[in-house]
Amino acid sequence: MATQATTTLKLDAKTKQRLKKLGAARRRSAHWLMKEAVRQYLEREEEREQLHRDALAAWREYEETGLHVTGEEMDAWLTAVAEGQDAPPPKPHR
Repeated sequence: MATQATTTLKLDAKTKQRLKKLGAARRRSAHWLMKEAVRQYLEREEEREQLHRDALAAWREYEETGLHVTGEEMDAWLTAVAEGQDAPPPKPHR
């Protein structure tokens, strides 16, 4: 089991009451709700950061090579895949 550290979180009275009310409705403690909220936030934001890094890397690659796929080519491929076709992805070109 991972080591756990205590962290203090100051909440206004209204937010604390909302947490208690939702916790009671969900049969969960306010503590559990806060941990879950932090976990979900971190997952979402880490995914956004990775997407940002991937986009920057793709842009650098495009600047270096000039290879690309047009929006129309990508749209046609995605439409074919969505319709169940086993279509190969479009080939990048200059």
